[in-house]
Amino acid sequence: MIKLLGAVFIIVSTSWAGFEAARHLTERPRQLRLLKVALQSLEAEIMYGHTPLAEATKNIAKQMDKPLTWFFEAFSHKLDKANLNVKQAWQESLDEVWQSTAFKKAELEIMKQFGETLGQHDRHTQQKHILLAMTHLEREELEARDKQIRYEKMVKSLGVLSGLLLIILLM
Repeated sequence: MIKLLGAVFIIVSTSWAGFEAARHLTERPRQLRLLKVALQSLEAEIMYGHTPLAEATKNIAKQMDKPLTWFFEAFSHKLDKANLNVKQAWQESLDEVWQSTAFKKAELEIMKQFGETLGQHDRHTQQKHILLAMTHLEREELEARDKQIRYEKMVKSLGVLSGLLLIILLM
C-alpha cells in the first residue's frame, strides 16, 4: 500500500513539474504581447495625449495584467515619490519586478536599453525608440512562440514519463 502511495506521489510531483515548465513556456509569449501593448499605449499617451510620463505609466498599469502592472505601478510611484530620474526609476522598477516575470535576459536588455532613452528626447524621437523596442520584442515573441510550439508537449510528456521511469526503477 505504501509503495502504491509513493508511486502516485512520484507521478503527481513529476507531472506537476512538467506542467509547470510548460506553463512557463506558455506564459512568456503572452507577457511579451502584453509588454508590446503597454509600449503601444505609452506611445499613444506620449504622442497624442501629451500625458506626463508618471501619469501615463499609472494609466497603463491600470490596463495591464500582473506582473506588468506591478512594473508600471512601481515605475510611476518612483517617478512621483522617490525623486529619481527616469533612467534610475526605470532600472530600479525592472530590478524589482523582473524575477516575477517569464521574460529572459534578452528582454531585460531590450527594456534596459529602452529605459536609457525614455524621457531623454522629443516626442517624435521617443516614438522611434518605442517602435525600435517593439520591433525587438516582436522578434523575441516569435522566438518564444516557436519554443512554445516545439517544446510544450515534450516537457509535459517528459514530466509524466520521468515519473513512470522513476517508479519502474524503484520497484
